[in-house]
Amino acid sequence: MKFIGHLDMMRYFQKCIRRAGIDIAYSEGFSPHQIMSFAAPLGVGVTSDGEYFDIEVHSSLCSQASIEAMNQVMVEGISILEYKRLPDTAKTAMSLVAAADYLIYVKPGYHLFGKTVSELKAKVEEFYQCQSQIMITKQTKKGERTMDLKKLIYAFQVRKEAGKPVFYLKVSTGSTDNVKPEMVLEAFYGFLGEAYNPHAIQIHRKDVYAQEQGALVSLGEMGEDIG
Repeated sequence: MKFIGHLDMMRYFQKCIRRAGIDIAYSEGFSPHQIMSFAAPLGVGVTSDGEYFDIEVHSSLCSQASIEAMNQVMVEGISILEYKRLPDTAKTAMSLVAAADYLIYVKPGYHLFGKTVSELKAKVEEFYQCQSQIMITKQTKKGERTMDLKKLIYAFQVRKEAGKPVFYLKVSTGSTDNVKPEMVLEAFYGFLGEAYNPHAIQIHRKDVYAQEQGALVSLGEMGEDIG
């Protein structure tokens, strides 16, 4: 499932919404489309614990009945976990996104340049904590742009799972300042003088966050179940 692109995933959900009988609202005009917004499109090859999208409906069944109706038409590998009502004044999920966190694993057959978990923790601290700036050159549609990556990284740690090191990252995400985890890893590898191999890692998104009153809040904590 991780190799399905975002546009194909959108079309998949549009069909599932119709098949499940969800009373979704459509836009007006010559080419009406379902009013649906995904919080943060998932990159091809990236796995996830859960993604968010919001829809506008004319009417709705209770949360449990809606979840069951949609899961009956889902394919293996995708399931609906929650269905909540948002306030009428709520912004779209896409406009709320401020951050996301990830776990980054090394794929079987590859290794992290021979470093132990303790050594990697020390190197991450040296890279992230001890530097006042982490300057990189980012390729944009308008050309190249130099930026300070550090202020867009909210957490960078090394954890241990099954005896192996795993990177944990929480970074700025959204339409304004969007940082991909690969960007941080490439800068970290460059800091160590090591060659970065994108094929050696598996990225897994844990959650997506909005910013409320100066704090990051999971999108999953928003809204309420429909009784």
